[in-house]
Amino acid sequence: MSLLKTTWNFMVRSIVHMDLDTFFVSCERLVNPHLNGLPLIIGGSSDRGVVSSCSYEARKFGVRSAMPMKFALRLCPQAKVIRGDMELYSNKSHEITDIIKEYAPVVEKASIDEFYLDISGMDKFFGCYKWTVELSSRIMKESGLPISFALSVNKTVSKIGTGEAKPIGKSEISQQMVKPFLNPLSIQKIPMLGDVTFQLLSRVGVRTIQTLSEMPAEVLQRLIGKNGIDLWKKANGIDEVLVQPYSERKSISTEQTFEKDTIDIPMLKSLIIRMVEKLAHQLRSESWLTSVVVVKIRYNNFDTETKQCRIPYTSCDHILIEKVKDLFDKSYNRRMRLRLVGIRFSGLVRGAYQTNLFDDTTEKMALYQSIDSIKNRFGFDAISLCGGSMVGRS
Repeated sequence: MSLLKTTWNFMVRSIVHMDLDTFFVSCERLVNPHLNGLPLIIGGSSDRGVVSSCSYEARKFGVRSAMPMKFALRLCPQAKVIRGDMELYSNKSHEITDIIKEYAPVVEKASIDEFYLDISGMDKFFGCYKWTVELSSRIMKESGLPISFALSVNKTVSKIGTGEAKPIGKSEISQQMVKPFLNPLSIQKIPMLGDVTFQLLSRVGVRTIQTLSEMPAEVLQRLIGKNGIDLWKKANGIDEVLVQPYSERKSISTEQTFEKDTIDIPMLKSLIIRMVEKLAHQLRSESWLTSVVVVKIRYNNFDTETKQCRIPYTSCDHILIEKVKDLFDKSYNRRMRLRLVGIRFSGLVRGAYQTNLFDDTTEKMALYQSIDSIKNRFGFDAISLCGGSMVGRS
């Protein structure tokens, strides 16, 4: 059956996308109001550092996230540079999550500063738009942070709507207004449409969402591959992906039970480093950040000790290894043999690991990307941290 003749049936829903405006910058300004109005850059303090976030005042000069700090300061030499405080941002993120979960029936935490809410049916009792306005006002009042939102029929349209509403904006895009709203916008506004795809479509004259929506879906699929149909649907305002309820109980974990009980501390430390590396690689591969680290040990008499701590969101090996080693030292307080060691990362949220490399350089970012690339291509054991140094496996 031709894709053009396919009828897309979906229930009309009421989906809210909420996004905290320049979240890292806003958190810093909440702590230090003297930063208000200044061009502000959050990131590595050296000229080899990377921009993690920047204020609208800095964006006017062309500064963007993930830009080398040296280049950003050439564009905006008067900018004030602040090393990020991930603990502050994590705490504020948890605070806002708690506020939203208290009132919204279905909440998905898409990242540290971004939320989807499914409030379908609320029109019968209160009015979806009025309810969302009041919730956003409550968030700003209780957290002190600015937030923008858009209410529409699905996640794609509401996310695009929020982007157009910023800063501190709100909008409602009804089903009848979806196409008129989307049509004049650049295809770059479509979520997950990368630069390579944008350049490819631009070369064939497709630059607006309307032009993209009018392309035959089969042609788009042949042009850009399996993602072509999904892109065509988004351009036509179709998104059947449901809001996934958020739960702090999501986790990834690994355990090692020994054939023979052991008291070999150097071996145990080496093992937990490898376990952390594997879990951290999984976090990055699946675009997760963790905020809770748990270490479990079991002695040969079956007594079990568990220690955990909350940490700023991260997926970086070097940060997680230090936390796990510290928890292991606190847990292992008897001179007895161990039969099991386990590690669990929970409190997961979607996000890129680069966001917490505030004190790192472009070289460290490149190093993590290279590590993951090697592991993905040649297998997890192709490269490993050993005592803090990178070691290749032949």
